[in-house]
Amino acid sequence: METVTADGADSPALIRFEEVSKVYPLPAGNVVALDTVSLAIRRGEFIAIMGPSGSGKTTLLNLIGCLDVPTSGRLVIGGRDVGELSDDELTYLRRDTIGFIFQQFNLIPLLSVLENVEYPRVLKCGSRGACGRKPEEVLRAAGLAEERLHRSLPSELSGGQQQRVAIARALVNDPDLLLCDEPTGNLDQKTGQGIMELLVAMNREGKTVIMVTHDPGIASYARRQLRIVDGQISEDSG
Repeated sequence: METVTADGADSPALIRFEEVSKVYPLPAGNVVALDTVSLAIRRGEFIAIMGPSGSGKTTLLNLIGCLDVPTSGRLVIGGRDVGELSDDELTYLRRDTIGFIFQQFNLIPLLSVLENVEYPRVLKCGSRGACGRKPEEVLRAAGLAEERLHRSLPSELSGGQQQRVAIARALVNDPDLLLCDEPTGNLDQKTGQGIMELLVAMNREGKTVIMVTHDPGIASYARRQLRIVDGQISEDSG
């Protein structure tokens, strides 16, 4: 299986965890989701994060996606310490730097395919002006070139087509980083393989891809694999 990615050996770190912990206070006692994790992720890497349920995979992804902030330690993304950013600054960092791809697709059911892809661009530009990438361009890159599909509602598409729309939506603001949470979890094996080949192609073009998966076969598309157990990185193939 070919997994051509950028050789990031001498690339600067895009993401840096410095003894990061995330603790959730609960009435029954604190839950330590991440425990003093230190980690560097270079630009252009393709990383698979694996581990048992409850190990901290989703927490790690949420921190990288600026959906949450560390309880302690320091997390730096693109040279910015996320702990020092305001809520608005975190929102802009998510919007302009990070593309999210979810297992459940999370498309807006009343919007057409083209409108779903265009929506993040409208949020960024404030109008339908020229910024980011054209929705038609990213749909073609995601393997959905037919204009009739652009006018369709998400419910009229197959699962694989909906995931391709979700990938196009993640790419429209031209982010540096793609975060994928079980991107093939709702797809059959053949369709999932097509999605993974698309993510490999995006990585080959220079995108940094970080993916959570339970499937060793899907993880094998990544050059570097992390395994998390009890909130700590137990293995790092990179």
